[in-house]
Amino acid sequence: MKIAVLSRNSKLYSTRRLIEAAEQRGHEVRVLDVLRCYMNITSHNPTIHYRGEDLTGFDAVIPRIGASVTFYGTAVLRQFEMMNVMPLNESVAISRSRDKLRSMQLLARKGIGLPVTGFANNPDDIADLISQVGGVPLVIKLLEGTQGIGVVLAETQNAAESVIQAFMGLNANIMVQEFVKEAGGSDIRCFVIGEKVVAAMKRQSAAGEFRSNLHRGGTAALIRLTPEERSTAVRAAKIMGLNVCGVDMLRSNHGPVIMEVNSSPGLKGIEETSGKDVAGLIIEFIENRFYALETAKNKATAKSLVRTRTRGKG
Repeated sequence: MKIAVLSRNSKLYSTRRLIEAAEQRGHEVRVLDVLRCYMNITSHNPTIHYRGEDLTGFDAVIPRIGASVTFYGTAVLRQFEMMNVMPLNESVAISRSRDKLRSMQLLARKGIGLPVTGFANNPDDIADLISQVGGVPLVIKLLEGTQGIGVVLAETQNAAESVIQAFMGLNANIMVQEFVKEAGGSDIRCFVIGEKVVAAMKRQSAAGEFRSNLHRGGTAALIRLTPEERSTAVRAAKIMGLNVCGVDMLRSNHGPVIMEVNSSPGLKGIEETSGKDVAGLIIEFIENRFYALETAKNKATAKSLVRTRTRGKG
């Protein structure tokens, strides 16, 4: 297979591991800076160009699109889809998961466990908003934030009101969530491929920090998931429409609650913690899905030919 990896940096751990895993299995891989791709959008012959070159012949594309370039990145991915290149994750699923508020609403509609979440626009509603999520302490999140950036723990009423007012004053979109104290500053990252959790780790926040992101100094350890946690992670991935993702959850007094579904989860922490070849499992999934789609196409073509011949004889 000829595989494209949409990544702005070929030296990143996740990108390097995907390249290594694909090449070890005999595939041709090319890394493309998504911001250097440009498109000719036509009905009958959509094309993608890269540094003056017309990109053709790819069988699959692996999107590693950063949150800051989601709009342009998903546009490029849609163009690959128009050219019948199979995506690891579809553009619509990535866009859906990147919209934190929309993803929460979709998960809530399907009955997935979530922390109590509030959203408002007017400063006059702040006091009522805080009471609706159970009061302080509470967590305030920028909808555009990633890797723990733009996430604030407000421990008093005055602090919560001040921070929310400040964000609203900057016209920043935020949501307010209950603080799950019993989680003890830890969360669980479940790595889902297809309809299976292939690896999981517990991330623990550093001393004096409530965010457990590894980028924020958190540590990771192996964890044994409960059946409910596994099924919740798989269901969340399916609701988002993602074939491969990282599902972040907390252990609360009323069961697992989803914090985020990440469409481009990093591989370093999960591979080092679990000891599993997650990159290899991703490439294996791409192979199986591609060949299944090709088989289905061939069967459909064969049936169409049989019908045509039958009609001709009649």
